Amino acid sequence: METNEKTVLIIASYEKGHDFVRTCKDLGWRVVLVTSESLKNEHSWPTEAIDELFFMHDVDKKWDPIETCKAVSYLARTRVFDRIVPLDDFDLEIAAMLREHLRIPGMGETTTRYFRDKLAMRMRAETVGLRVPDFVHLLNDAKIRAFTDRVPAPWVVKPRSSAGAIGIKKAHSREELEQIIDRLGDERGGFLLERYVPGEVFHVDSLVHDGKILFQRASRYGRPPLDVSHGGDVFTSRIMPAGTDDSRALIEMNAQVLAGMRLVRGSSHTEFIRGRNDGQLYFLETSARVGGAHIADMIEAATGLNPWREWAKIELAGETGSYELPRVRDEYAGLIVSLARQEHPDYGAFHEPEVVWRLHKKHHVGLIVRSPSPARVDDLLANYVETVRRDFHAFAPPQEKPVD
Repeated sequence: METNEKTVLIIASYEKGHDFVRTCKDLGWRVVLVTSESLKNEHSWPTEAIDELFFMHDVDKKWDPIETCKAVSYLARTRVFDRIVPLDDFDLEIAAMLREHLRIPGMGETTTRYFRDKLAMRMRAETVGLRVPDFVHLLNDAKIRAFTDRVPAPWVVKPRSSAGAIGIKKAHSREELEQIIDRLGDERGGFLLERYVPGEVFHVDSLVHDGKILFQRASRYGRPPLDVSHGGDVFTSRIMPAGTDDSRALIEMNAQVLAGMRLVRGSSHTEFIRGRNDGQLYFLETSARVGGAHIADMIEAATGLNPWREWAKIELAGETGSYELPRVRDEYAGLIVSLARQEHPDYGAFHEPEVVWRLHKKHHVGLIVRSPSPARVDDLLANYVETVRRDFHAFAPPQEKPVD
């Protein structure tokens, strides 16, 4: 199969990033997509923008690295892959392994650890001088005992390789922690133990090219995602005014994170928390991908910049190409997402002109509001959240595994 087109291999265990796929095709690249076999009969990938679509055998969306390497190496017999791009946290390690094996430019396995492994990113963050909650690898008994002697409960047990709040458990006592560790058994080495820090959680979403941050916006969650996931509530976020002390501090810390983790190019979603007890900002975690939970839609609503499309342009520009950030609109937006009791919620109650996006997914309700005024966004979110809680909200126990 000979072609003068450059080819991008997109790795996606979950269906997302349609705009990324379309942008690659719009830029004249040949698009090869490898996704999970379990999506074969239910996917809605933009096939008009995909030259070749392959399905990899998966178990709960997880792929066997050795078999994946063999499968992609087989494809490479008759195709020259110029880029390999993963669309989600769960694909980063596979993509890094493939780049190393095929010797394709991009993030390698060591750097990928800083964006995928919660233990590695915390250790690296401490090394570059960032403030992080006290933590210990959930491995050595003596070190765990020393940690629990020094750091008062509650604690959180976090999977090193998961994303968001998936698989996180809170322990309020040594007995509860011991039960969690016993249930983990030989898997405990894949977890870390961290001091639970109550407070406000923020996120900064960025685009980086040639080691320079070209775009970043600081936002504040309504309630911490962990509390929403475990306690049940409505998920919200809103973009913060750039001139506030909080925004400036977050932007400065985000630059320190991305430099310390050595992100050369791509997209990043980084989270911070301001401790309720001490007022200090702490680094929580970072990633080398577009923010999930429709945060990218919120950013686009406020700025006009589509993070998926711009990430694709940056990835394809690579080490030697050029990239120019498009003009950005300086407005504000807020996001609401919740499980819904109704299969198809009625959005009639959300009729203000500032509503610019609605989520259409079974048993979900979600919307985005946009305004030049951050105060107007806050007012609308406050009113709409109460409506969602009263008329729509449903709660499901936190997931142990990722879901579509």
